[in-house]
Amino acid sequence: MNNLKELYTKSLKSKFFTDFSYKNIHQVPKITKIVITYGLGIKGAQNKAYFQKSIEDIRSITGQHPIITKAKKSIAGFKVREGMPIGLMVTLRKEKMYSFLERLIKLALPRTRDFRGVNRNSIDKHGNFTLGIPDQLVFPELQDDMLDQKYGFSVTIVTNSKDPKETYYLLKNLGLPFF
Repeated sequence: MNNLKELYTKSLKSKFFTDFSYKNIHQVPKITKIVITYGLGIKGAQNKAYFQKSIEDIRSITGQHPIITKAKKSIAGFKVREGMPIGLMVTLRKEKMYSFLERLIKLALPRTRDFRGVNRNSIDKHGNFTLGIPDQLVFPELQDDMLDQKYGFSVTIVTNSKDPKETYYLLKNLGLPFF
């Protein structure tokens, strides 16, 4: 069992009962999925080598093959045609989700340049948390000499919480460093 999942099931659930006075075990908020999205831009859509390298990088970071998102409309000003690949997306659940979250908290975020913590205001009114990663090099799975392009991506942690305070409490106690 993963360390974060074990922490959640053994100690955090009981903490929620005492701190938020829930009546039912199903009221306790939990992380349901993590969605990683990366926009390729026009450079990635037109360059096959860049596109394939981006797929391999996301696959090595998440351990799962990404879904290719395509343009819904043509926009002449951006040189985008309908059906053109413009992004990558991965949805992680269960064990892979907790494994990725643990690597994000313990390895990737501390390696980020000038990192002081994540912003508490990134939690939306539905209880979901979105974090932008400026560079994929913060993940130890990728090596500097193998990379020819640097890109950022966003990580969205989706919870079943109804309140941002509950989400903050959950993520804070899982070890996410807030400032």
